[in-house]
Amino acid sequence: MVGPGDDAGVFRHKDTLMVETVDVITPIVDDPYEFGAICAANSVSDVFAMGGTPLTALAILGYASCDFGPAVIRRLLKGATEKLREAGACLMGGHSIEDEQFKFGFAVSGVVDKNSILKAGGARPGDTLVLTKKLGTGILTSAVKLKKMKEPALKPVIASMMSLNKIASRAAVASGARGATDVTGFGLLGHALNMAASSNADLVLQYDTVPFMKQVREFITAGVIPKGAKNNLAFVQKRTKFSKSLGDEDRLALADPQTSGGLLIALPPKGLKKFDSIAGREKMPYWIIGEVVKGRGRIRVE
Repeated sequence: MVGPGDDAGVFRHKDTLMVETVDVITPIVDDPYEFGAICAANSVSDVFAMGGTPLTALAILGYASCDFGPAVIRRLLKGATEKLREAGACLMGGHSIEDEQFKFGFAVSGVVDKNSILKAGGARPGDTLVLTKKLGTGILTSAVKLKKMKEPALKPVIASMMSLNKIASRAAVASGARGATDVTGFGLLGHALNMAASSNADLVLQYDTVPFMKQVREFITAGVIPKGAKNNLAFVQKRTKFSKSLGDEDRLALADPQTSGGLLIALPPKGLKKFDSIAGREKMPYWIIGEVVKGRGRIRVE
């Protein structure tokens, strides 16, 4: 039903539509419990981005057993299983390997209703673009690694990465959306470009309405720029038109690679009121950051 190129694959088996995805990341925080929870939230996000419901997960763990003992792994799995339970998914097992670089993630299986599938290529001219989490996780976690920011200041960043896109997904489906993607490693610009190209339309982003976490611009100016942000920006440059008022710092902020970022949703005009009602009831923040217009798969940032 949906193949490579979207956030997850969708496979039809008789009357059941299965959603399948896999995601593995390296540590971005020191606490094993928090990292486990972030990995789980990040992995199930692809299922939510498709409008689906995650059901089961298989863990994938790579670590040096001489450096990390059972206590660390127990904390890691505790954070992960609790977050999976919150998402409505069950950890079925997994596989571990010896690896010099610690890494953790999940292969996640879920289901989706045929009338509720959200696709990166589902945006249509006239849709309103909504983002459900602030940007800046890549820059701010890098600032801590470079000792330019104290780890306690990361608390709101960690809270954001640990939060699920469950409500955002349900609100999008209930509001009649057909286009959505989660904003992760390719940054807002990379994922927006994929949505534009897959939908054969242009996305117009209003820079002043895009939400950023505190101190993001400050650290970019100080030279705290993840390599991924530079690579993402280089990739989208040829198909993105920026306002002349936006400098390199602004462009890099939009390209910052996110971990467990929010959903970028293309809402039909009649769906915004419903979406706002659900977001208000569930106390879920969101920001209107642009619109979908006729085009050929490009981005304009104004």
